[in-house]
Amino acid sequence: MERLRPATMEQGAELDTYDGKILQMLAADGRISWRDLADGIGLSLTPTLRRVRRLERDGYIEGYAAILDEKRMAGSLSIFVMLTLERQSDEMLGEFEREINDFPEVISCFMTTGSTDYLLRVVVRDLDHYQHVLRRLTAIRSIAHVNSIVSLKSIVRRRGFHV
Repeated sequence: MERLRPATMEQGAELDTYDGKILQMLAADGRISWRDLADGIGLSLTPTLRRVRRLERDGYIEGYAAILDEKRMAGSLSIFVMLTLERQSDEMLGEFEREINDFPEVISCFMTTGSTDYLLRVVVRDLDHYQHVLRRLTAIRSIAHVNSIVSLKSIVRRRGFHV
């Protein structure tokens, strides 16, 4: 049986080809029946379920969720926002990280290296909505500079990882 990349589970067992197939199939369709999953990876039902439970227990599977239509739920305009703070003090970082959670339009927020401290992905209905979000963002005391990039089109959107 082929072994995958050197990542290991917490108990030390390596991910094998079956584990990789399980993860790929569940990432593609979290509602797949256990029988179809077992058939898809080439194992019987009991060992397949045992593997899924182990992958869940060891944190490879964090949960299962419905994939919502982003345009219908949040808006069709995706904007990447680069933020620079006044200083990278613990106080300023903490203040920003607490306050950014109050923005439902912020789909993701990453702390980064380089000249920008944070990269946000914001989804809004239109530019007027973004202007409202921007006013709220710039009211955060620790933010010194904001640079926005409007996305014209999404080219790649993966829902899983290459295993």
